[in-house]
Amino acid sequence: MDHLRVFHEVARALTTSLELEEILGTIMQKMAQFFGPERWSMLMVDDTTDELFYAIAVGENAESLKGLRVKMGEGVAGWVAQTGNPLVVPDVSLDPHWSAFAKRFPDLNIQSIACVPVRSGNKTLGVIQLLNSKLDLLSEYSISFLRILCDYAAIAIQNSRSMTLIQELTITDDVTGLFNARHLYTTLDEQVALNAEFTLLFVDLDHFKSINDTHGHLVGSRLLAEVGSLMKRSLGPNCSAFRYGGDEFVALMPDTNKVRGTEVAMKLRNDLRSARFLEGAGLSLRVSGSFGMATFPEDGKTVPTILRAADTMMYEAKNATRDNVAVAGRGLMLEMDRAGGALRVGRK
Repeated sequence: MDHLRVFHEVARALTTSLELEEILGTIMQKMAQFFGPERWSMLMVDDTTDELFYAIAVGENAESLKGLRVKMGEGVAGWVAQTGNPLVVPDVSLDPHWSAFAKRFPDLNIQSIACVPVRSGNKTLGVIQLLNSKLDLLSEYSISFLRILCDYAAIAIQNSRSMTLIQELTITDDVTGLFNARHLYTTLDEQVALNAEFTLLFVDLDHFKSINDTHGHLVGSRLLAEVGSLMKRSLGPNCSAFRYGGDEFVALMPDTNKVRGTEVAMKLRNDLRSARFLEGAGLSLRVSGSFGMATFPEDGKTVPTILRAADTMMYEAKNATRDNVAVAGRGLMLEMDRAGGALRVGRK
């Protein structure tokens, strides 16, 4: 009956919450109640590095485990993760291999080990490790119970990953991989609520229609994707890039004043015009853009007004010279050289 009650409580956690940490915490607490380990932890697999990291750790030295990573195949957890097989050593003193392992690491004071993989299909998502449990030699029935709880953990992890993927799809533009306009509005609402200074930059690609007309819409879409990638590289990790629609993009620069925002905008303008696109397809296209910039709250104190201010500046650049940056309250940053017909640095 106690086991059935645990299963019911864990199942309820799975159906009432989408927070992975909360659900895994519930599962691990139930394990601790039944197995009474001195130390227990859950390690997750990082597919990008093929390593394990500590997602949950409880007991002595738990704080020191934060940030610690274990290579696949190394140690108890690494071996279990790599093979997908559980490892149960009820008494390490009776096992020559693990007795030697315990002696090499006396600070761990290992007396018994139970390490079980958390798997979904043929893929290992993580491992749950219990050290020095109090149950009688970790019976086969107890291990079966532990493995069922691991199955619940696998369901929680897969559900969380599915929800993350769904969320990413709802806020991501499928052509460029940038955030979409829907997410821009949400992010702007959050920024305005913080009442902290930020700068907004609108970008409209110059003569993009001619590229579509000449090379077709497939090439146009690939060009948009490469422009989006360039924007992310040029803006850096502290700024967010969005595809607003068509060939229009938006950059959001949190905690950025007008002076710094202008520097970022000019850098992006120069990076865009100096790049060559679709060279892999043998085209080597050149692209420029019309940029419009506004700063909150100086140029607009609400989401609609700050959007309108940046959009108005973008059209000022587009209707004047193109390939230019127009800043609210300051105008065009580059002026036409009347003698040579080229753009040069104008007002700052």
